[in-house]
Amino acid sequence: MPLFNQSIRRKIVGIALGLIVLMLITSILSMVMSSQVGVLLDELTNRYIPAYGDLARANIRSLERSVALRRMVMMKMQDSSDEEAYAARLHEFEEADRKIEEETSGAQKLINAIIEDPRTPSDNATLARIDTRIDTAVTELRRDMNADHAKLLKQVDAKQMAEARGTLEHIDATRDLFNQRIDAIRADMLKQVFASTSRVIGHQRQAIIISGLVTLLAAVVGFAFALLVSSGITRPVRLLLAGAREVEAGRFDKAITVSTQDEIGELAAAFNRMIEQLRHNERIRETFGRYIDPKVVQGLIDKPEVAIDGQRRVMTIMFCDMSGFTSMSEGMTPRGLVKVMNHYFTVMSGPIRNNRGVIDKYIGDAIMSYWGPPFIEEDEQALLAGLSAIDMAEQVPALQKQLPDLLGIRAMPVPCDLRIGIATGEVLTGSIGSELMMSFTVMGDAVNLASRLEAANKVYGTRILISQATAEATGARLELREIDRLAVVGQSVPQPVFEVMGRAGALAAPQESLRTRYAEGLAAYRACRFDDARTAFNAALESVPGDGPSRTMLARIAQFEARPPAANWDGAWRMDSK
Repeated sequence: MPLFNQSIRRKIVGIALGLIVLMLITSILSMVMSSQVGVLLDELTNRYIPAYGDLARANIRSLERSVALRRMVMMKMQDSSDEEAYAARLHEFEEADRKIEEETSGAQKLINAIIEDPRTPSDNATLARIDTRIDTAVTELRRDMNADHAKLLKQVDAKQMAEARGTLEHIDATRDLFNQRIDAIRADMLKQVFASTSRVIGHQRQAIIISGLVTLLAAVVGFAFALLVSSGITRPVRLLLAGAREVEAGRFDKAITVSTQDEIGELAAAFNRMIEQLRHNERIRETFGRYIDPKVVQGLIDKPEVAIDGQRRVMTIMFCDMSGFTSMSEGMTPRGLVKVMNHYFTVMSGPIRNNRGVIDKYIGDAIMSYWGPPFIEEDEQALLAGLSAIDMAEQVPALQKQLPDLLGIRAMPVPCDLRIGIATGEVLTGSIGSELMMSFTVMGDAVNLASRLEAANKVYGTRILISQATAEATGARLELREIDRLAVVGQSVPQPVFEVMGRAGALAAPQESLRTRYAEGLAAYRACRFDDARTAFNAALESVPGDGPSRTMLARIAQFEARPPAANWDGAWRMDSK
């Protein structure tokens, strides 16, 4: 069976076994060579160096023997001899003689052990000559020294000092000759020590070099083998990885070439089948994405239980309507109206999608959208909705220029504009409808409030109105001004409503002045100080002429002056129509 058609398990096991075999060969060779170095090192430390030490100590014992002999002679020459002291000196003399024999004998035994050991490449001929020289030197020393010793003591006892002095000089000459021989033997032995040390170092260096070469060879062979086998594994894996990245980028048009018959080959075939299924699913998603927001489609695919069960969540709802649509549509052909509406929805849907909103539905010329979990984090929803509204309002001038070109006319009969209402609150999310047809949507008071706020723009002459909860959620990240305390249709408790004036820090000086004067007028209005309120609202109009809320409040002040509010009036305005 070909190598690359083996299973991945067999390939990996084969690589591991090959590396283990190479490792074992390298380890065994290193152990053998280390053992040889160990034998040489053992011989050096336990034989050569101790033998050299024995010879050095024999030289010292010779000097000690000579000192002991002189002390004996000196005691003999004294008139009153101390027999015990003389016996002690005699014992020292004999002990030194015995130690000379012991040290030289020990050196000879170690030298003979080196000669007899077949494991080490020693210079046996030189060592044998050293052994013979030691034996000769010791034998001659004992022979001459023993005879001279007895002769010397007799001469001292007979008071033959001249003869004793000559004998003592002969003894010194004999000792010096012995020391010279031992020194020569030690010098030759030291050469053998150095030779053995060189052999140890050479073998150790050789072991290191050979071990390094064998290890390098094993590494090269192992790497080549591993590279050869692993390339058969990694090549299709890289193809799979490249294919996965293509899928991650949303490109499903490339299939992977199946080049092996192992598990990776099976995986590549399965990956190709998966890509084909993804292509099919993407076609379905693209088709339904034209009718349902893609985020909803993806959410229903990822978490179908959310759509089935329904959940209560805090979400932000937006209603956007085109002002003047009814009058504008009366003079258009159906084809022209469809073209205008499609372009309008395309332009206004972009900011919603760009700010991660979900378009729920198109209702006539209105757009309903929402922000919230699970599509975005709860603390981002109000800000993103406000930013979407600002972006949509910024598209109006360009839209007003584009619509005549779409219809082939010079100017629109009725100018178009936007009205946007945004509210934040708890809603019910889920699939609503019959068994035959369902829609994933949101329901609740926040939805109704957003719709009413969109309509309230007509009352105040504004574009973007938001609820109190939305304003609190945005914090200081948007420039807001409180417009009124309002009770919309369907609500009994009034709440403050705010106008979105722009992004944080984007207001010009006239707008800042407008907000300040309007706030002063609103406070006076709620306190029924209508003269002060009129003055403040007029000052606001001087800052920004044509400000809709200021004109609305001035008109309302005129009504209250004609018909004053009740004594318990709470400063709120109640809308009586949608």
